[in-house]
Amino acid sequence: MSLGDISEFKTYLINIVDISLVWFVIYKLILVIRGTKAVQLLKGITVIILVSILSYYLELNTLYWMMKQTLPWGFLAVIIIFQPELRRALEQLGRGSIFSRSSHQVETEQEVFLEAVVKATEYMAKRRIGALISIERETGMSDYIETGILMDAHVSSELLINIFIPNTPLHDGAVIIHNDKIKAAACYLPLSESPFISKELGTRHRAALGISEVTDSVTVVVSEETGNISLTKNGELHRDLKPAQLQEMLTKELTTGSIKTSSASLWNWRRKRDG
Repeated sequence: MSLGDISEFKTYLINIVDISLVWFVIYKLILVIRGTKAVQLLKGITVIILVSILSYYLELNTLYWMMKQTLPWGFLAVIIIFQPELRRALEQLGRGSIFSRSSHQVETEQEVFLEAVVKATEYMAKRRIGALISIERETGMSDYIETGILMDAHVSSELLINIFIPNTPLHDGAVIIHNDKIKAAACYLPLSESPFISKELGTRHRAALGISEVTDSVTVVVSEETGNISLTKNGELHRDLKPAQLQEMLTKELTTGSIKTSSASLWNWRRKRDG
């Protein structure tokens, strides 16, 4: 292999690494703003850029001049509008968490989060306290979060129980959990219009099915009339679940890796210990 070939291969390799790093950074930035208002604003900026490019090639001079005047100020507007997201990204970068988190830390957070949800659900089911808990996954739920009361609180069984205690300001509606945090309470979810839903199911179950039809969220329902526990996902309703079954399904849907086995076994051990 000649020196020219080696130099050409080196340049080719550097270009691949350069492009890969750029895409990786873009991907991480998308993860930071996913599910926030910044997504809609980013779509608006993308439309402006596309209109500017089209107006240039189609020689729409007036429209292109307007877009040309808008874009220079757009960068300043982005900094101002995206200020909360940029601050959060910089904080994560300072903690070293924007690019990676240890698997042990992730597993611990997921274990605590799932245990809190199951413990609260079991408590409310025994006392027939109606509850509706929707857990966001890939599809953003910002539109539904905005219909409720913002909380941004760490998930705990005590807090979930207090939210759904009857005759309190937040008990009527859904709790939405985002990134293992209670993002909002008293949220309105879309009701399913499926004709195959049993007539004995109430508004909570219809709302749980409705949100599972338009997003990939996992939603837990506690019936106020019977105390039965149900779970919805992908337009499917799983009824009359035991706490151990709920734990197993949540672990399967929301976690990956070794926590799937360790978390379930830990839950079963605690149930046996507590009788």
